[in-house]
Amino acid sequence: MNRPRPSVVLAAAVADLICVLALAVGGYQTHDAGSTGATVLRIVWPFAAGLGLGWLVSRAWRRPTALWPTGVVVWGCAWAGGVVLRVLTDQGAAPAFQIVSFGFLAVTLLGWRGVVAAVSVIWPSERRHRAQALRGAPPRGR
Repeated sequence: MNRPRPSVVLAAAVADLICVLALAVGGYQTHDAGSTGATVLRIVWPFAAGLGLGWLVSRAWRRPTALWPTGVVVWGCAWAGGVVLRVLTDQGAAPAFQIVSFGFLAVTLLGWRGVVAAVSVIWPSERRHRAQALRGAPPRGR
């Protein structure tokens, strides 16, 4: 099995964290604009923990940009884990928040992976070059 370059794995992990951070910052801006920055961390950590669980369950480092199953598992774990941890730590999880977080994380965590998949279909030469790089073969002329 071809393994992705460490830079691809790192970029995917950072992209996922940015998605979770965007959820927290959006909620912070909408509801707690007068609070401290610690509020963002309080919002982020349950979803970041769920995200980490999703990476472990799906072994996302093997195919970090794959929409299925990696993206779907990461999204499901990030959302479910975040909501469960919020409830367990008395942070609340109103139904409206559950719906918004479910949709937002779906659009962002699956969205960037969908863009990567679309680019590899639109520009198959790029896909071939990436496949060669994953195999360790030197890329042929561009």
